[in-house]
Amino acid sequence: HGEIFSHLKSTLSSPRPPSHTCLLCTCGPHNVTLTLSLGKKFEVTYVSLQFCSPRPESMAIYKSMDYGKTWVPFQFYSTQCRKMYNKPSRAAITKQNEQEAICTDSHTDVRPLSGGLIAFSTLDGRPTAHDFDNSPVLQDWVTATDIKVTFSRLHTFGDENEDDSELARDSYFYAVSDLQVGGRCKCNGHASRCVRDRDDNLVCDCKHNTAGPECDRCKPFHYDRPWQRATAREANECVACNCNLHARRCRFNMELYKLSGRKSGGVCLNCRHNTAGRHCHYCKEGFYRDLSKPISHRKACKECDCHPVGAAGQTCNQTTGQCPCKDGVTGITCNRCAKGYQQSRSPIAPCIKIPAAPPPTAASSTEEPADCDSYCKASKGKLKINMKKYCKKDYAVQIHILKAEKNADWWKFTVNIISVYKQGSNRLRRGDQTLWVHAKDIACKCPKVKPMKKYLLLGSTEDSPDQSGIIADKSSLVIQWRDTWARRLRKFQQREKKGKCRKA
Repeated sequence: HGEIFSHLKSTLSSPRPPSHTCLLCTCGPHNVTLTLSLGKKFEVTYVSLQFCSPRPESMAIYKSMDYGKTWVPFQFYSTQCRKMYNKPSRAAITKQNEQEAICTDSHTDVRPLSGGLIAFSTLDGRPTAHDFDNSPVLQDWVTATDIKVTFSRLHTFGDENEDDSELARDSYFYAVSDLQVGGRCKCNGHASRCVRDRDDNLVCDCKHNTAGPECDRCKPFHYDRPWQRATAREANECVACNCNLHARRCRFNMELYKLSGRKSGGVCLNCRHNTAGRHCHYCKEGFYRDLSKPISHRKACKECDCHPVGAAGQTCNQTTGQCPCKDGVTGITCNRCAKGYQQSRSPIAPCIKIPAAPPPTAASSTEEPADCDSYCKASKGKLKINMKKYCKKDYAVQIHILKAEKNADWWKFTVNIISVYKQGSNRLRRGDQTLWVHAKDIACKCPKVKPMKKYLLLGSTEDSPDQSGIIADKSSLVIQWRDTWARRLRKFQQREKKGKCRKA
């Protein structure tokens, strides 16, 4: 037995003229092996050997697809196929067995004694060879990383029957002048050439967004459709995932690919810039689209900024940015009370409904008594507020009159104290309070008040009918509120704290 690792040429691009050098092996007549490593996967189209000696009587060609770890028969040659390889001679090739090695007695004649040729075409006679691009079976059949030729038996011209047969056999040898392996780099149609990488390994120069030694996978981020071998009609290039510039990685999902009509199956991973979704095509929870920028812009999503008290949650409308407001609250961020509502102190219900205005029979429509001119002097025109008036009164508050009802000789007003500028002895605080005004004072318009209006009230501390409210009378100052007064009243308040008030 003998094994020879071939240093003869493998023509994997274009055939060359046969060499006149002969490789001789006197290893014996049986099982001499010639091995050729191709360095990577190739699609082999033919294997040919030219001999200086007579051609072998029996010979086998094998291929390996895993760099010599395992071997698969490619072709057998023998005058006795059944005896040598347990194969019938010249078996028919069908679609069912086109990936199997056959045995033939052709090319096994002893003649010529020198210069004989054995040529094996990997696709010759294979039924689907004409449609090779669409035949995974034949694509696998022609793939090899190594080729091995085993000379199983040579022609001995009957010398093995002589008494000195051992001496006769020793005088025979195998002599090969040329071994050619024709084919192309296995690049699955995605490269036109092979090159050496940094480690001096032979690899495909991949195109069509493919990668790998055989261009057998899609390069990173190009997983929008599954990898396919290129054909003469279709490049079947790998397609980049559509992540709107918000992701650097993606994966392929076959179910989504099928649902899309086999158009798109990419799923983006780890969307950035506050985006979400299969294509990073909408804003994540807590953000909304800035429609002035394209979805691919890194600032296409803006934070919702929902008010912590007025909003019912922190997730806003993806398109408008509108936050979900609590009852009675309005605004994009839910930061103010809606019309007909007023602010409360409750974080649960920050805006409460303003009670409906009383009917026309309320305080404003009371009939005026005949002696009003002598009873009090109703205010006419615009009243002015100054430090002297401020100091004369026990308290100064901004009120909002909510409703009014008659109670014997009194009018009872429900008011909301908005601001306290002077407290007095009853220690007034913000919130709902009862205001009592004598019926005759209201009738004579001393003071003149209307429900649903805001007023500045400067009054004196007196006992009210229910011992809890405040009283306004003809001596009280009740002026319809102006926002410009707030700053002036704060100044009066500061001066009072410094002891500058002198009661008249």
